[in-house]
Amino acid sequence: MNMGWAMPLAVAALAGSVWGRWGLAGGLCAWGVAALLAAARGHWRWLTMLVVAGVCAWQVAEQRAGTLPDGLSRQDVTLAGRVVQVRQDQGLTRLRVAVSHCVPQETGLPPCDALSRVRLSWYDAPPVHVGDHWRWRVRMRPPQGFANDHGFDYAAWLWREGIQATGYVRDSAVTRRSSIGASTLRDAGLAFLEAQPLSELATRWLAALTLGASERLTQDDWDLLNATGTTHLMVISGLHVGLVASVTLMLLRLLARGMTPGHWRLATWPWWLAGGATLAYAGMAGFEPPALRATVMALLGLWVASGRHAPGPWQAWWLALLVIVVSNPLTVWRPGLWLSFLAVGVLITAWQGRPAPRGVRGWLWALGRSQCLLAPFMAAAVLIGFERLAPVGPLVNLLAVPLVGSIMVPLGLLGWALAWSPRLAMIPWGMFDELAQGVWKGLTWAGTWLPAWSPPIWETWPLALILAALGTAWLPPGMVGYLRLWATASLVALALTLRPPGVAPGRVVVTVHDVGQGQLVELRSATQRLLFDTGPRYGSGFTPAESLWPAGRHFDDVIVSHSDRDHAGGVKTLAEMHHVARWWGPPEMPVGIATRACRRGVAWQRDGVDYRFLSPVAGDVTRSDNDRSCVLLVTAGDQRLLITGDAGSDIERRLLTGLETPLTVLVAGHHGSRTSSSPAFVARTRPKHVIFSAGRDNAHGHPHPEVVRRFRRVGSCLWNTATEGALRFTLGAATLRMQAARPPGGVEGACIGVESGG
Repeated sequence: MNMGWAMPLAVAALAGSVWGRWGLAGGLCAWGVAALLAAARGHWRWLTMLVVAGVCAWQVAEQRAGTLPDGLSRQDVTLAGRVVQVRQDQGLTRLRVAVSHCVPQETGLPPCDALSRVRLSWYDAPPVHVGDHWRWRVRMRPPQGFANDHGFDYAAWLWREGIQATGYVRDSAVTRRSSIGASTLRDAGLAFLEAQPLSELATRWLAALTLGASERLTQDDWDLLNATGTTHLMVISGLHVGLVASVTLMLLRLLARGMTPGHWRLATWPWWLAGGATLAYAGMAGFEPPALRATVMALLGLWVASGRHAPGPWQAWWLALLVIVVSNPLTVWRPGLWLSFLAVGVLITAWQGRPAPRGVRGWLWALGRSQCLLAPFMAAAVLIGFERLAPVGPLVNLLAVPLVGSIMVPLGLLGWALAWSPRLAMIPWGMFDELAQGVWKGLTWAGTWLPAWSPPIWETWPLALILAALGTAWLPPGMVGYLRLWATASLVALALTLRPPGVAPGRVVVTVHDVGQGQLVELRSATQRLLFDTGPRYGSGFTPAESLWPAGRHFDDVIVSHSDRDHAGGVKTLAEMHHVARWWGPPEMPVGIATRACRRGVAWQRDGVDYRFLSPVAGDVTRSDNDRSCVLLVTAGDQRLLITGDAGSDIERRLLTGLETPLTVLVAGHHGSRTSSSPAFVARTRPKHVIFSAGRDNAHGHPHPEVVRRFRRVGSCLWNTATEGALRFTLGAATLRMQAARPPGGVEGACIGVESGG
């Protein structure tokens, strides 16, 4: 396959993946017509491209079609399947299951027989191993996550992992193990490692580096690797697969030279055996996506290096991309794919046409040059994919890459080669242990000296483009030196002059974050940043607040409406991760931190925006916690926003005294419960927009249909974070435009693209 086929087919595979992701039916007719025309006219290249695109689109569409139907959300289902991944997390077992059987418990519910891959949580589970076949009673829901402007996108992660439903195992007589999975060579290797007199650190790192068992790494390991930009060193990736391929090839060619000194260069069996060793090594890692990518690229690299009717480097690059995407089109949505191919593409560009380095000095120069050229491109890609930068990464990798790749990995593999004698195996593994301890200490020091940095969201793309431009200035050969220096100085100056988008005086940007069944509202004016409520804390200990902003942000005011966990659950997280100048809370109600009292009548103005507490009344401590919620009115020009926490109907009647109506935006009380939003309150306030901060498929049924109908009758536009995700608008703007993180639909299909004047 030459360049004329590899690149077009790879592009077709990418296009097919995108087509399948956004809906196969929309272009099916046009695809069929195009395929018929190409066949009729004998345009075989175009026909092949259409076939490749169709195959990829079909695979992605099939994955999408297998998603758990909404009608089965939180319904009891009998599920059977094979365990393909097990992770332990403080009493919680997380399973990834290849589904073989799925039947709803009740009649009249949609079928779930199209499910192929699910993720389950199991509390207090018995021992479960990869390969076991189980039968469970489970409750599941379609794959979903919070939809905010930034932060970890759990729903997208589930999508690209091919997971079609998430849920949990219920206690039931149905739950039982059908069969025990056969022990694999990898399982035996992990058990053997556990029995050796190695430190826990060395055991974990050996498992990850030589067996691909990255699940053995702890959260502390991942945090340290992420902070220092060295995550790629601790999983089976191109570095390690390439090392196995090259070392095996070198040893086999030396053997061939000894056996047939006259024509050893013509021997093909060393190349074939090196390819077999590469496949075997990746097979130990279970052909996980990173190992599979590395294997395909390593095999093509061996082909290119053999020089026998082999493609050129760029032909091999496109061919590898084609093979990987066709084998699993969902990999297009994984950042790791693009990080791998970007790195290889930069290296091809940097070294194509240059002589191979010679001697120790030459190889050290090549390593340093490659790392320096890769650094800005990889930093830009990581910034876009993960919204963080590890400034110390390029410096650390200059030492860590040769140390881990050229010393620690060979020591680990040598230990396995000597595993028939544990005493002999412990010689290289003991050296590995000492090096692992040193690397840990060095990375810890480096991460403390120059910690990871997460820029504000507005700065992510500009910085990424600047970094990519910086790399481009130094990558092409032949550019005049002073031009490179001028470009570098200009780009650095541009990065230093970046300024955040401002908020005009008299306006406040309001974001009702998607935090599930809870509430967290962010208000940002020209010089003030305020939070109303802190979101929930879930049973696992997770708080959405920890994923919304990078650590170290400053908030002028944080108002905790009351002590319920769905409003005050993130207090501890905010106090530990960020700087808060003032905390507010109801009088004599502990919310987890010392607060100022949010009594009725307390008011202030900043940046031309008025803030005023309307409740609770001083001394009123006999009411329920909900009715003692802080209630905040925000006024910008002639537009008004009211946030009432969980205050009920009695408090709403009191609020109407002196409240100027109609309201521009109302964050509905108690997430749309019937205890709030009384008919009298709705009729009097007549809000133009109503936002329900609720969780999808929540057990409380929020927002209640009766409440929805009340607001509909007065002509309000209704929005729900459960369906639209985070909602953002600018109070005080000439035209209030509601921006939804998900494509807007509104409650009962209302307010699609609605614009409302002030």
